[in-house]
Amino acid sequence: MTIVIAVFVITFVVQAFQIPSESMERTLLVGDYLLVDKLHYGPPGIWDFLMPYRPIRRGDIIVFRYPVKPSDHFVKRVIGLPGDRVHLERKRVYVNGKPLTEPYVRVRRGSIEDFRDNFPAEPGLYNDVTASWFLQMRTLVRDGELVVPANSYFVLGDNRDNSLDSRYWGLVPRENVIGRPLLIYWSAKAVGGADSAEAAPQDGKLSSLRPVFERWLGIRWRRMLRLVE
Repeated sequence: MTIVIAVFVITFVVQAFQIPSESMERTLLVGDYLLVDKLHYGPPGIWDFLMPYRPIRRGDIIVFRYPVKPSDHFVKRVIGLPGDRVHLERKRVYVNGKPLTEPYVRVRRGSIEDFRDNFPAEPGLYNDVTASWFLQMRTLVRDGELVVPANSYFVLGDNRDNSLDSRYWGLVPRENVIGRPLLIYWSAKAVGGADSAEAAPQDGKLSSLRPVFERWLGIRWRRMLRLVE
């Protein structure tokens, strides 16, 4: 019975997810482990009293199946809803002609890259833009703005200068959305490098405990059980 309940919860209610990249810093860090609420954006039903259904909103963080490779899961922030007109101008995001207030975006310094920071500028030979998105994007641009089609979402990483997102591979179909991150249940960073323990000479019992100490020192206690916003 316990196994049945666990399978039900994992299948329909929550799912564990690990942050593998820096694209959502500083909101989410590499080494954060999340519980993803899979009911929040689902159709209304018997779970309404516990986790009421609501539509996806601008500013929500979502977990979704990567459109280019659906077996992979990505996490990004929703910027453009169906019908929205989106563009970037010198790193600043505009939706429907108005600049967004984005306190969650990581401080960005350095030079301006035309396509990345003035989207949807002509990508030219930009290597990270997928061919299919390059062709589709041209059909969606009106007067220098990308018009988000029905049942699709334009998403960006909070770490804008280091995020492969809708600028490079396209829109997130509604059916690809899995849910929203609910809380960080564990968080740890690598300490001393992944290979440091293996490279150290194992000449005594204490040296064999080095990986344990490193993992302990890398735990981010303040991030434990933090709600994701």
